[in-house]
Amino acid sequence: MSRESQPKTSGPLSGIRVLDLTSNISGPSATVILADMGAEVVKVERPKRGDDARGMGPYIQGESSYFLAINRNKQSVVIDISTEEGQDIIRRLARQFDVVVENFRRGVLDKYQLDGESLCKENPQLIYCSLSAYGEEGPDSVNPGYDAVLQARTGIMSITGSRQEEPSRAGVSILDAGSGMWSVIGILSALYHREQTGYGQLIGTSLYETGVYWMNYHLTSYQATQQDPVPQGTSHAAFAPYGSYQTKDDLLLLGISNNSLFRRLVQALDHEEWAEDPRFIHNSDRIVYRNELDNLLNECFSNESCSYWLERLKMAGVPCSRIQKVSQVMDDPHLQLLNMMPAVKHSSIGSIKIPRLPIRMKKSPTELRTGAPKLGEHTYEVLRRYGVTQLELEEFSRKGIIE
Repeated sequence: MSRESQPKTSGPLSGIRVLDLTSNISGPSATVILADMGAEVVKVERPKRGDDARGMGPYIQGESSYFLAINRNKQSVVIDISTEEGQDIIRRLARQFDVVVENFRRGVLDKYQLDGESLCKENPQLIYCSLSAYGEEGPDSVNPGYDAVLQARTGIMSITGSRQEEPSRAGVSILDAGSGMWSVIGILSALYHREQTGYGQLIGTSLYETGVYWMNYHLTSYQATQQDPVPQGTSHAAFAPYGSYQTKDDLLLLGISNNSLFRRLVQALDHEEWAEDPRFIHNSDRIVYRNELDNLLNECFSNESCSYWLERLKMAGVPCSRIQKVSQVMDDPHLQLLNMMPAVKHSSIGSIKIPRLPIRMKKSPTELRTGAPKLGEHTYEVLRRYGVTQLELEEFSRKGIIE
């Protein structure tokens, strides 16, 4: 099949074909980036239920908000890969695609001969990306794992939250999203390598490896202190003042990382004498006397509204923000100015606003073309495009192999 017969896109990856065998959050977080960049992404789903994320509420007119957020710009085909005929369809597609992405438990695809080694033998130009919970090797590689489990395993949960509370998971699925990003970085690097050599390769990442990498500062500093870091809430162990402070109405977040910023802060607060206080002259001093400084700041900030202080601090060039709720983020003028939530058309909902990729490319911009697909919305269209005959489609449909 010729590249010219593909759906036309204008992004930087236009012409790249991606066979998406992923589900839930991590894998689709990777393939949605490729889709937004212009790749043709064909999402393979199981019969009846499809991707597990379709069952994750809350729902918008019956459609999962989780699924809507990270499956736009994709085509959904339903293929039962537990059957020999379904496995053969996947192999036929993989011979014509540039990239395969999967996040099955280790060993599952091997028994179907849909693993990377098998598919790359048939298509030496294929880039095969495996995204797992624990990585390729070791006794835990066969174990299931989700974002919160790996936040616990890699230490992230032990440093998240406040000192007064039990360990907390980060409020967003950072390891799912992070491992998706590493997958894309690997895929893009492998595509460049293929341009130079003509060959694809096997690549992989995992939630565990992502979590360990995110902990790089703490794992390195432990070697200096031999002490386990503790949760800091909104504070930062290396800087002061750094964290949230109570104004007359809302919480204000300050980020003061050096002495120059501290001097700007105290000038904006009309307390320049604090810069000469021996307890607060240097950042190292302020860390020791963090509690005393925080008490002074809270007393000062409590006299006026958050808006009042934001105006003064921003005029002084002090990094700060209101701690905003989701509703406030949606109404944020800066979000609207950057067009971070464009509307995308959906076949049943009509339209929905979804965050775009946080990347700006002047000559080959990313784009939101279509909303997340209905289950099996493109099965027949895609399989015809890739050489499956009408007779075969009818036979596969009759057997329940496709929907």
